[in-house]
Amino acid sequence: MGRIIEVVDYDPNWIKAFEDEASALTNVFAPRLLEIHHVGSTSVPNLAAKPIIDILVILDDTSDIDRFSPAMERLGYRVRGECLDAEIPGTPGRFYFTKDTNGVRSHHAHVCAKGHQEIFDKLAFRDYLRANPDVATAYAELKRRESLAHRFDNIGYMRAKDHFVKSTLADARNWNES
Repeated sequence: MGRIIEVVDYDPNWIKAFEDEASALTNVFAPRLLEIHHVGSTSVPNLAAKPIIDILVILDDTSDIDRFSPAMERLGYRVRGECLDAEIPGTPGRFYFTKDTNGVRSHHAHVCAKGHQEIFDKLAFRDYLRANPDVATAYAELKRRESLAHRFDNIGYMRAKDHFVKSTLADARNWNES
């Protein structure tokens, strides 16, 4: 059985969980680190979410990303690479790390080089949801409904949200550029 998809009410402790993990990641990526951001649903106040902290790590360069793998593994992360061969493929140039705590997924680290489109998109999506509570509420309702429909099917859950996410991202890009 895969992971259980569970969407829970917003927890203000997610901010501290991000800060603690960001501190550890700062130590890992210090030689190349430019910025670290809390992204994803746990970064949007009052948004229901899977209780997984998404962290965006921006480096000056990722050509030697493999040098960070041992330190990430020591922190409990699984090195996933770009996930280009996954059922829902990852994004070229975005390196992905996952961490489980007590057997449950607790963190995702997304690592990109400065200027990567993924940086702009993750921040625009987050900021758009923060600025548009009605859209965030609609997203929360969709997430709750689909988490019940796809309780043991992460791929199905992701696909069920795909149209909403892409549409909202398009709106967020336009909003962010205006």
